[in-house]
Amino acid sequence: MSSNRSDETIPRLKYEAVPDFFQLPAGENFVEVAAVAINSKGHVYVFHRGKHPLMEFDASGKFIRSIADDLFVTAHTVRVDAEDNIWTTDVGAHVVLKLNPEGRVLLALGRIRIPGDDVLHFNQPTDVAFDREGNIYVADGEGNSRVLKFNKYGNLLLAWGMKGDGPGQFDLPHSIAINDDLVYVADRENARIQIFDLNGRYLREWKLGHPYGLFITPDHFIYMSDAIAGRILKINREGKVVGVLDGPPPDKGRHFDPHLIAVDKDNSIFTAEVMPWRAQKFKPK
Repeated sequence: MSSNRSDETIPRLKYEAVPDFFQLPAGENFVEVAAVAINSKGHVYVFHRGKHPLMEFDASGKFIRSIADDLFVTAHTVRVDAEDNIWTTDVGAHVVLKLNPEGRVLLALGRIRIPGDDVLHFNQPTDVAFDREGNIYVADGEGNSRVLKFNKYGNLLLAWGMKGDGPGQFDLPHSIAINDDLVYVADRENARIQIFDLNGRYLREWKLGHPYGLFITPDHFIYMSDAIAGRILKINREGKVVGVLDGPPPDKGRHFDPHLIAVDKDNSIFTAEVMPWRAQKFKPK
């Protein structure tokens, strides 16, 4: 499937941007926004590369607080699990952290500021996902081309993948998401989503552009952000693109740069955009 805008066969997703949704405190800025996540109350976490890296906003976009300012070096992903714990991956600190809703560290994976390629170290980990047993899957993506699976206590269960373009190999596994006991890995530089079972066995792949971020909704749709094409795809579980949200054409606005995304229960889409230093909310029209 071509990634150009003339692919008119795909229906456009009908969304509009909510202007100035995030109400930052005076004197505060987002810097290179890397990720967004939503908890069960509809609160939005924004993970960015500025002074207060992890910020929480309520469902109306009002700033609530910043969390654990001193723990982060270079923001990459924030995710929220079924218990509303907050998970972060940090490509500068080489760690994955689990924080409780109050912002206390419950679990740390990797060694802070020490990259490596053994099972105790990551090298710029990019994302984290969980299965229904509470096992933890880490895309160890920028430096190591692999996925590691841990149990809920942080003990390693298995690892798979290496640099390459064959089945089960990766060239920058940038995002990871799990649904129906399937593991979806955004193999970004190979321009494909690879699908595995929970034991890392390769099943199939979809070639749909450059997958930066993956988010799976409760109704089993996969939303994929493609920062190169400047768009978000909505994909069904068979791998068919059922909708697309494009950014504005170059003469109508800044390049749409959806690095990572989240979708709330109302199907609003939140984007984290590194180059424009912004987070946005798009609501269904």
